[in-house]
Amino acid sequence: MSGPIVLYDGTCGLCNRFVQFALRHDRRASFRFASLQSPFASAILVRHGLDPEDLNTVYVVVRTPAAERLFSRSDAVLYVLKELRGLWCALAIGFRLIPGRLRDAAYRAIARRRYRLFGRSRMCLLPRQEDRERFLDL
Repeated sequence: MSGPIVLYDGTCGLCNRFVQFALRHDRRASFRFASLQSPFASAILVRHGLDPEDLNTVYVVVRTPAAERLFSRSDAVLYVLKELRGLWCALAIGFRLIPGRLRDAAYRAIARRRYRLFGRSRMCLLPRQEDRERFLDL
């Protein structure tokens, strides 16, 4: 199975809700997932010169025959929304009108408080049986 890969903080309540949202609305089942705490995600982040210990953002990895592209923060969230199509795509287009610096400032403000606002779990999300093949770090 190919397609974009969402790298998320597996212990973050908000991140886990985002993954559940994507699973529920991804009618084409195109997204795959891996927690940032996994060796799989670490290898990708190191390949892009990023610190695998930094869990303060979500990433989307898009592979083409020519290259591998990494979207982060609000760009990653908007990429997911765009790919979900329909109303979610329209929402993503609307948010793209906001400059990236402002979107990312809001993203960082939420990311700093995400554990306090949305909780933290000791273990990564356990997907439903029918979704397990979409998780690359199991």
